[in-house]
Amino acid sequence: MQDIHPIYHNKFGFAFQWKRNSVKDIMKVQIVFRDTGLLLSKEELNQFSKNIKYTKDNSSLCSDCEHNESCKALLIDSPAPQITFAVNLKELNGIHDLVEGSLFQMNLDKYLGGLCKGD
Repeated sequence: MQDIHPIYHNKFGFAFQWKRNSVKDIMKVQIVFRDTGLLLSKEELNQFSKNIKYTKDNSSLCSDCEHNESCKALLIDSPAPQITFAVNLKELNGIHDLVEGSLFQMNLDKYLGGLCKGD
């Protein structure tokens, strides 16, 4: 835990930034959920958020389904066009909270840092 800067976590996963890594990656966010880790820029994280919202807005059939815990019929496009996540409704909501909470915390940290610096 000494090598990371925690950003946000929930029961489904966590987000952090590496303290020491290659220069190009220190501004990226590591999102970890299920058996997956994504190293994303803030722009990619915003795109992932939009993809999640699109899936949530178009998954009305799953909310009434009796198999919504075991079925992984919902597809979330990742920021990498080659990768799509198959999830159930509970996982979709967990990933949504994880990404939105991470973005909120990052924006809050930037805002507060700007106030302290007088930006």
